[in-house]
Amino acid sequence: MARSRKKEIGTGLITQVDRYLYGEGTHYEIYEKLGAHPHTLNGKAGMYFAVWAPHAASVSVVGDFNGWDPDANVMTPLESSGIHECFIPGLGTGELYKYAVTTAAGKVLFKADPYAFQSEYRPGTASITCDLSGFSWKDDAWMKARKEKDLLTSPLSIYEVHIGSWKKKNRPEKDGFYTYIEVAHELAAYVKEMGYTHVELMGIAEHPFDGSWGYQVTGYYAPTSRYGTPKEFMYFVNYMHRHGIGVILDWVPAHFPRDAHGLAEFDGEALYEYADPRKGEHPDWGTKVFDYGRHEVSNFLIANALYWLDKYHVDGLRVDAVASMLYLDYGRSDGNWVPNQYGENKNLEAIEFFRHLNSIIDKRGDGSMVIAEESTAWPMVTGAPKDGGLGFKFKWNMGWMHDFLEYMKLDPYFRKYNHNKMTFGMTYATSEHFVLVLSHDEVVHLKCSMINKMPGIYEDKFANLKVGYTFMMGHPGKKLLFMGQDFGQFHEWDEKVALDWYLADEPLHKDLQNYYRDLLHIYKKYPAMYSLDYDWAGFQWINANDGDRSIFSFVRRGASGKQNLLFICNFTPMARPDYRVGVPKRGTFTLILDQSHGAYGPKDEKITYRSRKGECDGQPYSFAYPLAPYGTAIFRF
Repeated sequence: MARSRKKEIGTGLITQVDRYLYGEGTHYEIYEKLGAHPHTLNGKAGMYFAVWAPHAASVSVVGDFNGWDPDANVMTPLESSGIHECFIPGLGTGELYKYAVTTAAGKVLFKADPYAFQSEYRPGTASITCDLSGFSWKDDAWMKARKEKDLLTSPLSIYEVHIGSWKKKNRPEKDGFYTYIEVAHELAAYVKEMGYTHVELMGIAEHPFDGSWGYQVTGYYAPTSRYGTPKEFMYFVNYMHRHGIGVILDWVPAHFPRDAHGLAEFDGEALYEYADPRKGEHPDWGTKVFDYGRHEVSNFLIANALYWLDKYHVDGLRVDAVASMLYLDYGRSDGNWVPNQYGENKNLEAIEFFRHLNSIIDKRGDGSMVIAEESTAWPMVTGAPKDGGLGFKFKWNMGWMHDFLEYMKLDPYFRKYNHNKMTFGMTYATSEHFVLVLSHDEVVHLKCSMINKMPGIYEDKFANLKVGYTFMMGHPGKKLLFMGQDFGQFHEWDEKVALDWYLADEPLHKDLQNYYRDLLHIYKKYPAMYSLDYDWAGFQWINANDGDRSIFSFVRRGASGKQNLLFICNFTPMARPDYRVGVPKRGTFTLILDQSHGAYGPKDEKITYRSRKGECDGQPYSFAYPLAPYGTAIFRF
């Protein structure tokens, strides 16, 4: 049946300038024009819709309000832009809708709005009309302080959280998920008590499948409805900021799923994805790859990054799977990938996309950060674009993580043969702005939780993890730990169930949690722990070569040269009552933490040691310190 097109006059809401900037890939607030927006036109209140679908024969808006009839509200194509628009008077917020896209071949596709601010709760797949205006932000002090902060010389200790499985409510609605408001209160209290500076949230953008953990996104502009509404998510960020906690979101510009209502072949042809499947599909993941060379697509993504920063005040984005974007042959066999114009495996369009994104965000100067999960030795990930870098603020240190975990899993007897795994990271520690990560990826898929990676009998596992965490906190680089690993969660992470919080009341688990809390508070208290993370002046090995005893000793220094810290970590169950440590100067060394006591507070009796002249560990001074099995010690001097 031939479809009749109503005679509709363009609204003028999307101007020629809008179309030009969008076509150039530089309309950084395109989400204010595309999507669904409350509007008053010719004195009538209603909802304005606009969507980019250049290959479509026609597009219409469908929903409960018109019986999902593709003939009811046909959109008007705007000349030379691929954008279709319409205004529906009398339509308000909270309405389910989709776009009925008639392809060039005559097939009708029912697509969710790529720019929708709100989505239906799974298994529903519709978009929801929404008004983001009117939220009363009360985080001015946080935002002002963030803008003035130098991230590289400030403490950054991240608690990685999956809201859906952090805790569960005993109720049937929405699988017992906490709401954004509920989790804000309990999570802020926990994070503040423990001493983390930021939370990093997995899976906030809308996604249809829980098992994707939020890494297969269908609603890039919609906070997932699993936990509430967009304004409830604003409440979450606002509440965290008012309690001194930053919020980082996982962000997934690398790929998107094939779900029929999503971005895949949006208007009947490859649009958001590369047309050539050798570039446009990830064989490992069964997903589509964004076409970074198409300006409207890169604009969609860059505007999306800015949207989360502007509309939700988030403090940073952790970009997932960066390596898969940079390498054309990532996960692809010979003959099944397309080289670039120089015959190389570098995706030049993705490189330009990152430089564009990071340059724009850096230019804003608002203190927000973009963090790369990049798993290869790609050079200058955190280097400036003008110098040939990608422009990220930080990079996850996957190499350090791999070496650290391989070492920690070893029986202590064999650690002496693998001593270099723990020292190698310092050879490249200043080559990028690194974050040391023990993330969700390391405690799933039969990799074991952190506590179950540790060797030995029950008590030994906790002792091992305490000394490992001490080494990590002392090592240069910002920090990240996945939820549950601070109190010794036993079973691997499962997104379907809550963490075993009852364990935190068991003696050894509670002791581990308190110990990690003490490490976090020491980390924030002493600038020596973070202020020179990326400067060789901030770190000095005392003894990097004590492999036979598997003992590491090193010094961390701050920019002021005061309140330096000496670390000692014993990675075996052997007591060393005759241990002596070399130090660079004469003076008093005050014990501020050890493995049995945790942190020494102001009410505790001070334990001090005086160094004496005499070479040890290549240093001019030393003092004796009886080192316990799996002993740890941090001294202030």
